[in-house]
Amino acid sequence: MTTPSANPSVPTGTVLNIQRYCSHDGPGIRTTVFLKGCSLRCKWCGNPESIRAKPELSYDPKRCKGRECSLCLKDPFPKGAFYFTEGEDGPVKVNWDLTSSIDEPSCSLCPTGALEMYGKKMTVDEVLTEVEKDESIYRTSGGGITLSGGECMLQPDFSAALLKGAHERGFNTAVETACNVPWANIEKVLPHVDTMLHDHKLTIPERHKKWTGVGNERILANFKKAYETFPNIDFIARTPLIPGVNADEEHIRAVLAFIRPHKNVIDYELLPYHRFGLGKYEYLGKVYELDDYKTPSDELVRRLQAIIDEAFGRTGQAALTAK
Repeated sequence: MTTPSANPSVPTGTVLNIQRYCSHDGPGIRTTVFLKGCSLRCKWCGNPESIRAKPELSYDPKRCKGRECSLCLKDPFPKGAFYFTEGEDGPVKVNWDLTSSIDEPSCSLCPTGALEMYGKKMTVDEVLTEVEKDESIYRTSGGGITLSGGECMLQPDFSAALLKGAHERGFNTAVETACNVPWANIEKVLPHVDTMLHDHKLTIPERHKKWTGVGNERILANFKKAYETFPNIDFIARTPLIPGVNADEEHIRAVLAFIRPHKNVIDYELLPYHRFGLGKYEYLGKVYELDDYKTPSDELVRRLQAIIDEAFGRTGQAALTAK
């Protein structure tokens, strides 16, 4: 891949990952571009590598060759960033406070791939080159490109340019967002969006702050303003469903009361909590806070889904077809 342009007029962004053949990030089969940086700190987050805005080190101790290798104890790695406990064998230990200056070229020196970087700078053209590889799939499935994160609205210039470029190529566009950003960011991005998938995590401000680190006043104001300012966008509300946090009828009905007056909010989806991202916390030297929480039961999901289907006028086979 070429080096991102130094021309300041060419937007660049920090991209975490580009995932192809996605079927749950908007209509049709899609390519989802995950951007780095998030303004929330959800305790259940399954993508902790997306939170920090800059590229960051990951370390998989299962791949480390230990003292047999020891390359990370030498230049160009920062002194003290990696070390061994005296008298112990096994993989190298990490002082995470000393790893911020480590970059991709340094990680490439690790012969086993135990050291990797989450995130890299890319230009709009570089990303679109990847997206274009599945152009024929978008045409036949009605799919396209989805920007996710992290929070893609935290890189508004890059996101807007990327989505504009996708539209110019005839691709459907979507964003996944929590909208905890200034309205100016949203106003810059949404003119280039066909579908916005947006998270209603919790409706009570105090509970929202407890579980995500911030209140939801700005988020809800942004949602309402987006519905009203961009009537031609399809909005899909979503809730990451966590038992003991928001997996209850009160939350579902509160979200429905908020979205149903707006006819361009075409659906409300439930995303049952899972623990697939748990291992990434270890790779980043972080602690997962929801260790005791479980995936919601199928019965609970069906009961809450039935409330949504009723609100949208879907019953029986019509509800199954919509999903």
